[in-house]
Amino acid sequence: MIEQKTAREPGLRLRRLRRTQPLRRMVQEARLHVEELVYPVFVVPGQGQRQPIDSMPGISRFSADTLLEEAAAAREVGIPALILFGLPSHKDEMGTQAYDSEGVTQQAILALKQAFPDLLVMADVCLCEYTSHGHCGVVVDGEVDNDRSLKLLAATALSLAQAGADVVAPSAMMDGQVAAIREHLDGAGLNSTPVMAYAAKYSSSFYGPFREAADSAPGFGDRRSYQMDPANAREALREVELDAAEGADILMVKPALPYLDIISRVRAAFPHPLAAYNVSGEYSMLQAAIQRGWLEERRAIMETLTAIKRAGADIILTYHAREVARWLKEG
Repeated sequence: MIEQKTAREPGLRLRRLRRTQPLRRMVQEARLHVEELVYPVFVVPGQGQRQPIDSMPGISRFSADTLLEEAAAAREVGIPALILFGLPSHKDEMGTQAYDSEGVTQQAILALKQAFPDLLVMADVCLCEYTSHGHCGVVVDGEVDNDRSLKLLAATALSLAQAGADVVAPSAMMDGQVAAIREHLDGAGLNSTPVMAYAAKYSSSFYGPFREAADSAPGFGDRRSYQMDPANAREALREVELDAAEGADILMVKPALPYLDIISRVRAAFPHPLAAYNVSGEYSMLQAAIQRGWLEERRAIMETLTAIKRAGADIILTYHAREVARWLKEG
């Protein structure tokens, strides 16, 4: 414990290092870097598509050709990575377009890697955008069947990796999904493809805008039987431990802001690179307040992402990536 001193004794004058901007920056403990940012994007079929998302001001869905324009703009400000979410031309109960080599996400990956070989392309691995019922796996008798879903998730990851995805990111929260994907990738000679596991993914109300953007709301029930209870912290460490043991290369906590304590606990317990997803609802809340003049845009966004970094995240997936990258570039 620090011994309490009187105001006349100078040793405790912590304000000395806050007097000027150069001093503040020199002693700054958590600092954002553009290299840590991942920009999530939504891909749709067709050409010339740039569809604004009402609940996410400033964010759009892109067809493969307009996605190349968006990727070029992202690269211009230094963003190193995108993560792709696909909206298929049709859906069915088994989510077959998720693992179709001609699928919308696979074709977008091919286009991106051809145009920008050095761009890090990540691909979300889930079935919710592709199934007619909107759940993240195979539904049997009104419930999501964990083990039947693993085969399709593994096939999806393999298809995305074969299309050129540099990282596959399973988000379905099926028990054993990391092991199934790792085995499938290795069996196909893709043992160099990393797996970024959504290891602690909570059943959160903050996914609402994403479900509009990706047209992925469940057609019945909800996802609380497989996504985590927001009240549980110890369980998160068990989930993360399982994914680490199954071979996850990167661990993720999702959402970020309501779960900064979980990010901090995972950071303290595991040596793996740690990602955090600053999700759609977090983005839209800030955007709504900014548009009404209630918050100052740059300060509010930078403070938000700095909090995620301070909690222990090495990688931040955020829809604010373009603005933050530009501000970091400006200094």
